[in-house]
Amino acid sequence: MRGGRRIAAVTDASFDLAAGECLALVGESGCGKSVLASALLGLLPANAESAGAALLADGTDLLAADERLLARTVRGRRVGLVPQSPAAHLTPVRTVRSQLEEAVRELTPTPRKRLRAGAEAAAGRAAFPADRLDRYPHELSGGLAQRAATALALIGDAPLLLADEPTTGLDRALVDRTADELRRTVDEGRALLMITHDLAAAARIADRVAVMYAGRIVEIADATRFFGEPGPRHPYARGLLNALPERSFRPIPGMPPELGDLPAGCAFAARCDRPDVLCGTQPRFDGRAACHHAHAKDPSRA
Repeated sequence: MRGGRRIAAVTDASFDLAAGECLALVGESGCGKSVLASALLGLLPANAESAGAALLADGTDLLAADERLLARTVRGRRVGLVPQSPAAHLTPVRTVRSQLEEAVRELTPTPRKRLRAGAEAAAGRAAFPADRLDRYPHELSGGLAQRAATALALIGDAPLLLADEPTTGLDRALVDRTADELRRTVDEGRALLMITHDLAAAARIADRVAVMYAGRIVEIADATRFFGEPGPRHPYARGLLNALPERSFRPIPGMPPELGDLPAGCAFAARCDRPDVLCGTQPRFDGRAACHHAHAKDPSRA
């Protein structure tokens, strides 16, 4: 709800995610990526509602689960979260070490005398420096807070990991190291939903890519196809890649529409370089792309 109006932040989002697979969810700010992650863990604001189903491998429906079930058996144990705003998820009056030790004690069968070593091992996995473990969250830079939150998320070795912008605030070397650590968890058999603006990080570790625009998934593609040849099917997805400095470095014109004032047809039509009369109707997502012209030849590639 916003101003007494109902606004659909995410609509008809449908995808699967297998063990041992990384799905990168990409798109501009405000398209609904983080709202989707929050819904999966029951972390939406009190005035928000969710519908549909989000099933774990054991049949647990995350959207139907109550707070008691989510808190006691899901968060951290079956679904780990690297939050978008790590400072808000760290306890301000406790050091990073004490928070890591608590997570190790709660989520793993580590003997009490090994808690210190367990916390230091978790910090190492996220490239968090050992000499900063006894600092409080307010004493950390944004990048260090991000790495502390990543360390906490990795401790439980949950079968499903949601990483919401896990490389924010990190330099390129640490982005690569964080991405590689996340990929290692995938290669060990876990599922990873990585929400990111960083297409380079997505290209480094993703098996598939899902593109979200104006609250809807508009394309899902194999990462090799998406980042290589023949490339994305949806014009918005192509625009994201073309905006990269190593590509055309050409921004997508215009701005995304307001979620509370979406057009009747294709939400991307006003920014697309080849709209036509068909775009006045909402395109159906066929499992690959939600575009009336997704399977036509791209004239820019002719």
